[in-house]
Amino acid sequence: MHIVLQLIPKKYLIGGTLILLGLSGLLVMSTIVAITGEFENDSQQSEVTEIEGGGIGVGTANVSPEVIKYQPLLEKYAQKHGLDASYVPIMMALMMQESGGRGSDPMQSSESYCDGTVGCIKNPELSIDKGVLHFKSVLEKARYDLKLCLQSYNFGPGFINFIMKNGGKYTPELAIKFSQIQYQQVKHTGKYHCVRPEMVPYSACYGDAKYVDAVGRQTMSV
Repeated sequence: MHIVLQLIPKKYLIGGTLILLGLSGLLVMSTIVAITGEFENDSQQSEVTEIEGGGIGVGTANVSPEVIKYQPLLEKYAQKHGLDASYVPIMMALMMQESGGRGSDPMQSSESYCDGTVGCIKNPELSIDKGVLHFKSVLEKARYDLKLCLQSYNFGPGFINFIMKNGGKYTPELAIKFSQIQYQQVKHTGKYHCVRPEMVPYSACYGDAKYVDAVGRQTMSV
């Protein structure tokens, strides 16, 4: 919880006496209390905490205590892999969307680390190590376009090639189109289904075409 004191303008200070208009004789200190809401993920609610970021527009992240505990590891591996620490809050927001900080693979890094194999990572620190490395790789390929980076973290780096052939800039419409194309190629496997009901009419059931918006709900800047 952040508490910000509202300062009384000097024009209301007369002769060393504090006069609050409309409340003569009363000394009042006003506070503005910023309270973060609750985040709901898979019908499970967790208390969230606001984390300050800075530098490259990553702003703040509203994340659960389960994610908060991994902040030191995210900072450790950001430094190890040469990623600016100002990206840590957005990676915390990403982790919030991926897992809420729960499980043995909180950054859901298994597929990028094990060539598409789900669940190969059983250690949270390894998940963060490989997740940060993958985030950095995708960010560089996306030419530091954060929205393109985030959607590619979900879709895979093939989405970047698709974007570069279709105007060179991320749009929600292109995310849906890519999801449609990819789903047509894999739906026969029976392994894919729409994670969002609103995507069913579009047959955009590959990955999460709304991933950027989902992560954006955990941060002020995306």
